[in-house]
Amino acid sequence: MLMRTDLFRDLDRLAQQLLGTPTKPAGMPLTAFRDGQSLVLRLDLPGIDPASIDLDIERNVLTVRAQRQGALPEGAQVLADERTLGTFTRQVFLGDALDTDRMEADYDQGVLTVRIPVTEKAKPRKIRITGRTQAATPAAVRPPHEPEPARLDSRREAINA
Repeated sequence: MLMRTDLFRDLDRLAQQLLGTPTKPAGMPLTAFRDGQSLVLRLDLPGIDPASIDLDIERNVLTVRAQRQGALPEGAQVLADERTLGTFTRQVFLGDALDTDRMEADYDQGVLTVRIPVTEKAKPRKIRITGRTQAATPAAVRPPHEPEPARLDSRREAINA
């Protein structure tokens, strides 16, 4: 059987495994959703020491850094090695409607969960509508410089008298 190798295809496949693709980044897959009054981000970080996770926020950009170290025992013979090691970084651009001062993060069973509450001004609210009665409508429509008809009549009587 003849096997044909394509160096460029193999290189492309290796790059996708190491670096990921735009739709599926390697190392830190993300799920984002809104739960009640908070934005929730879940990032898969299996095999990461929680002490190596670093969260920074600057100008509504959340940066997540994590490091995976994997030292093999001395004298081990590697048969397959598909785990990516090193430092992983992911940036998430946040909107202005989030209260980043009250952000919380939790790491459990290889999943980093970041919860960011929505600001009070961005929460949906009801607006009370006030209305005017029919009797008040003509006065509101009348231009301010035009006198009321009753006053005009009283002036005419005063001039004629």
